[in-house]
Amino acid sequence: MIIPTVEEIIRQDVDFLRHCPGELDCAACQEKLCVMVASVADFPTQYGQFSIVGFVNNKDGKDHIMVVKGDIGDGENFFLRIHSACLTGDALGSLRCDCGPQLHHALERIEAEGRGAVLYHQAEGRGIGLVNKLRAYALQDSGYDTYDANVALGFRADERDYAIPAAMLKKLGIRSVRLMTNNPDKVAALQQEGVVVKERIQHELPAQEHDRAYLETKKERFGHFLELDHTEYE
Repeated sequence: MIIPTVEEIIRQDVDFLRHCPGELDCAACQEKLCVMVASVADFPTQYGQFSIVGFVNNKDGKDHIMVVKGDIGDGENFFLRIHSACLTGDALGSLRCDCGPQLHHALERIEAEGRGAVLYHQAEGRGIGLVNKLRAYALQDSGYDTYDANVALGFRADERDYAIPAAMLKKLGIRSVRLMTNNPDKVAALQQEGVVVKERIQHELPAQEHDRAYLETKKERFGHFLELDHTEYE
């Protein structure tokens, strides 16, 4: 089986997008799920040299990306982090969560590995959106944990859906992964969508005073595999 390169996939998808029968009106698309590569570019970072791949889809109207290191190759045993967007942690340095450190350490680990990707999933606040996440923050300030705050706002504790991330991986020919996550539900959801998780790789960073309660909730209420008693990342 010949696996197309990212460049070949780009050419195919760009040609399709130029002749899209729905004239790029993804919201009106009748396909059950259409995920297309829209762009790829060089992406030098402080962690190393990557490629950045942009996707469009007809399901959620959001722009999801992958930051890719090395060749996809046969698409097996691909080193992967699916990182849910967290503007407050990733860009603004919030200490209320471990998201920013997790993102940046994932890029460091992928650079060291030489082959892998961070899939940046636009699912802020476990899928409830940025403003609702800030509303949840306010509830947490008054004593709720992150699980109960989402529920109090009328959402499920976790609203994330992994159909689009799985389709993005399949689009690039990635069939099995070594997944950096502490979340067993993420493993199960990805496998349910047809991407084989060959290995779950622990991705825990030290707790600090502002996020310890949040991490305890992840462990106790969401079932994440966390130790919380270590003093440094190993």
